[in-house]
Amino acid sequence: MTSAQSPLKASLKSVSLDDKYALDTTRAYMTGIEALVRLPILQHQRDMERGLNTAGFISGYRGSPLGGFDQSLWRAQKYLERHNIKFQPGVNEDLAATAVWGSQQVNLFEGAKYDGVFGMWYGKGPGVDRSMDVIRHANSAGTSKHGGVLVVAGDDHAAKSSSLPHQSEHMFIGASI
Repeated sequence: MTSAQSPLKASLKSVSLDDKYALDTTRAYMTGIEALVRLPILQHQRDMERGLNTAGFISGYRGSPLGGFDQSLWRAQKYLERHNIKFQPGVNEDLAATAVWGSQQVNLFEGAKYDGVFGMWYGKGPGVDRSMDVIRHANSAGTSKHGGVLVVAGDDHAAKSSSLPHQSEHMFIGASI
């Protein structure tokens, strides 16, 4: 078989760095941070297949040890927009968590534009502590019928980018997450 006949080589001619967000196949190569960016895109595709008109909302603290997550979201902006996903970084973890909680109240009033909103909140360990009131109350209130929230904490066990070493598991257990 010549290289012109090889399906692998033929498919490599069309490889792009945007494949991680643009491909509708089961396999794409990406980093862990890029996978977090792609996750809401996949959720929107899944919802569309189920006949749901949903949107996504992502907010968090830019100082999180989730290195580069916000920059990756901004770079993927055109792909997020195609899937009704809004990224709005928070001034701090509290405000970001409150905004994500608000996204789950989309169906409390008549005339909602979407069937539901899937949300994602991210923050650093000390920000998890800071935001526990909002996180605990939001978890207790629940999500909209066709919504849901993924909470992602960037712990900093060695205190390299935080003022104190931190791990979040015990805080999430306390909030029943």
